[in-house]
Amino acid sequence: MTSTSTTLPRAAGFPLDLRLQQPLLIVLALAAPLAALAFGASWVRILDFALLYVLLAIGLNLVVGFAGLLDLGYIAFYAVGAYTWAFLASPHFGIHLPFWIVLPLGAAFAALAGIALGFPTLRLRGDYLAIVTLGFGEIIRIFMNNLNQPINITNGPQGIDMIDPLSVAGIDLSRNLDLFGMQVPSLVLYYYAFLGAVAIALVLVRRLQISRIGRAWAAIREDELAAKAIGIDTRMMKLLAFALGATFGGVSGGLFAAFQGFVSPESFSLMESIVVLTMVVLGGMGNLAGVVFGAVVLTALPELLRHFAIPLQTALFGKTLLDPEILRMLLLSLAMILMMLWRPAGLLPARTRYAHREGRKA
Repeated sequence: MTSTSTTLPRAAGFPLDLRLQQPLLIVLALAAPLAALAFGASWVRILDFALLYVLLAIGLNLVVGFAGLLDLGYIAFYAVGAYTWAFLASPHFGIHLPFWIVLPLGAAFAALAGIALGFPTLRLRGDYLAIVTLGFGEIIRIFMNNLNQPINITNGPQGIDMIDPLSVAGIDLSRNLDLFGMQVPSLVLYYYAFLGAVAIALVLVRRLQISRIGRAWAAIREDELAAKAIGIDTRMMKLLAFALGATFGGVSGGLFAAFQGFVSPESFSLMESIVVLTMVVLGGMGNLAGVVFGAVVLTALPELLRHFAIPLQTALFGKTLLDPEILRMLLLSLAMILMMLWRPAGLLPARTRYAHREGRKA
């Protein structure tokens, strides 16, 4: 009885900590663009891209972290969503549909691409699955790069420009908004639109994680034969993982096209897939908080290097020895090596669903 009375208050205090953390994170997310404006509009733009990468990482985490399926061609779904927006909301084909039609279509086409990738790879795992998905990503990029003749569909390497911006409730997010006599920059408007999309994605994926589907994915990840033996339809669960993961990639791609106003095949290279996978691994596979953390950190890192690495090298050596992009690749590689050696589960590793219950029983 004595041990129970001493441990219960500590365990009961844990949910209170969560209730304090969540409002703090919400306030921090809402105030981030306003604080970034003090350092320049470019930092707000970095936050915008960070949220797009968070959406991508959430989708890839469904496939890699929850279902345990290694996907190196995930950026292909990003490309499908971006080009769908470019086809249906630009002067390229003379079509200008509203976002509430284009964005769901981009997500649907990306989901179909995910099913097309998942169906022939149901029996593959590990390195073999990684090679096939890598090839799929490169095939999509090469198609986008070469479908400009004999019929010009994608405009080839030149890409598609003058893409319609995102417009919500009659508000064009590419223009500054006059709110009570104050000018709200368009970058801040896009930030809050992307933040809303990320919030919806987090809620949906969290509900999936604790549902029967999420438990089925976890069983497949741990032991596919055992999962099949207990009656889980591994075939359908894998296809569902590919389709849902691709859907988030398609949404992120559509928002990217609307934000950037231009898409080209160079934006969807293999390196982008590796960067998104690195975000998931660095933050913690299977952990939503870790995925968000990894995406934000690895998006901000290149800009920090660009702002501080060159002046530091000039001050120390009198010249620039390493380009920031090369330095970024070196640091990413070093970070992954150290992570695999010391924290293979990521900076914020996923905990079991019943960890808190076990803590109370202790």
